[in-house]
Amino acid sequence: DCSAVFNSRKIENGYYRIRPRADREPFLVYCDMSDGGGWTVIQRRSNGKENFNRKWADYKQGFGQFQGKNDEYWLGNEHIYNLLVREENTLKIDLMDWHGERRYAIYENFQIKNEQDYYRLWIGTYSGNAGDALSGGSNFEEQWSASLSGMPFSTADKDHDRFLAGNCAQENKCGWWFNRCHAANLNGQYYKMGNYTGRHDDGVVWSTWHGLWYSLKYTAMKIRFPSFVDNQI
Repeated sequence: DCSAVFNSRKIENGYYRIRPRADREPFLVYCDMSDGGGWTVIQRRSNGKENFNRKWADYKQGFGQFQGKNDEYWLGNEHIYNLLVREENTLKIDLMDWHGERRYAIYENFQIKNEQDYYRLWIGTYSGNAGDALSGGSNFEEQWSASLSGMPFSTADKDHDRFLAGNCAQENKCGWWFNRCHAANLNGQYYKMGNYTGRHDDGVVWSTWHGLWYSLKYTAMKIRFPSFVDNQI
């Protein structure tokens, strides 16, 4: 992963080919060497050019552009699983609104399970200044229906959410870990200039910061082994 790239003295941000498992083919990732270095970026939104309304197979294998530093992509659930299978990771989510203000959220013990368990998401302790949207926010009732920890991944063609009256992935036009449906969705529709209206709250949203009807300008999800930090001390 990008921790190994950093330890090999390659300290420039950029795309590197990695091979986290010897029994799998190598693949291309963007390594973020800021904030201590060694971050493997698994998702990025920055300009709305990439279509995130895709089926299960696309989210499994990954899609997007892998050339420029701001290219949008989803690394692929199978690649993410292979990155995480050895040990638990720290997930950091970088967010920016349309005024250039930045926030972040960190989750310890970030895991996803294999395809047989529909790439089910598990997260641990939260820290940061964006609010704990992946856990559904601070309201208990909202947590029950919006917490994404323990939720399987869903796409329009493979619905695994808890919304009995509909399909969250169809309504939000993207793949994501949906409950009934979400308090955070970073793969939603890219609405420029933030505030939007519509039938569904289907933007790129982090509700504990700007609510469900504000679509963010920039997001990045990146992972790193906790032991990487210990090794740098």
